[in-house]
Amino acid sequence: MTTTTPPVTLDDVRDAAARLKGVAHRTPALRSRTLDELVGAEVFLKCENFQRAGAFKFRGAYNAASRLTPEQLEHGIAAYSSGNHAQAVALAARELGTTAVIVMPEDAPPSKRAATVGYGAEIVTYDRYTGDRVAIAETLAAERGLTVIPPYEHPHIMAGQGTAALELLEEVGELGALLTPVGGGGLIAGSSTVAKGLYPDIRMIGVEPDAGDDTKRSLEAGRRISIPVPHTIADGQALHTPGELTFSVNRRLVDAIALVSDDEIRDAMRFAFERLKIVVEPSGATPLAALLTGRAGTLPRRVGVIISGGNVDAERFAELCGTRP
Repeated sequence: MTTTTPPVTLDDVRDAAARLKGVAHRTPALRSRTLDELVGAEVFLKCENFQRAGAFKFRGAYNAASRLTPEQLEHGIAAYSSGNHAQAVALAARELGTTAVIVMPEDAPPSKRAATVGYGAEIVTYDRYTGDRVAIAETLAAERGLTVIPPYEHPHIMAGQGTAALELLEEVGELGALLTPVGGGGLIAGSSTVAKGLYPDIRMIGVEPDAGDDTKRSLEAGRRISIPVPHTIADGQALHTPGELTFSVNRRLVDAIALVSDDEIRDAMRFAFERLKIVVEPSGATPLAALLTGRAGTLPRRVGVIISGGNVDAERFAELCGTRP
């Protein structure tokens, strides 16, 4: 998709930050001497696992939902998500006094489904390998008069997600590189908009599971590429193609995509737990995995990492981080 005006700007992100002030948490930026020594750089970890609903997704969901008209809020919201956007929309809907219907895959992590229900949302399930979640959500919305809030294909979503990078850069100053996970592309689109807007020479590095390298392939081809829905422990990144709007941003602003394996993601989760004392879900651990394995390439002196979320239940965490056979 070619646009003359970017779908999201630095001013849009700043506007979202003002809207989120006092609603979203201003999450911490953690440091670790051990990590710095291992990777040979000063690393600043923006810990969105401490965000409301456990992930960065609340930023975009609230920024978008809070802009709906009173009539739209009266009718309710629809969304589709494997978990984190589901929880974020459910919480945003509750905060705004409306209702939410969420289309979730049947194999979504039980803890994410339970949290979504806990925030008051109705869940409609589908098979992620054969079903079309967008079509299901749009049909529900048409039948019930709901407004769909997509997980990444919306300017207000991208702007909201970019507030995590804005906070990090406000707190720690100029960075030579910033790493984020890449799923549909909303987080890195918003982050790149902020980072390149403030520091044009910063290197933006996205990280995908190697089984789900649709964005890497798309950037190399110069157009959106579709792949089979990947099988990976990083459920938040198990997508088959980048978003159209997000790709229009990322093809201009993202410098590289690094790939990591599921075993490397597990090792990063274990490292975060044992050495950093934080719980990180698989998708949130991918940029840390890229650092620890060297797959992010040669690093500048100061590096930022957005740890996108920590929504993993105890049983699943133990299964993923237990000793390998």
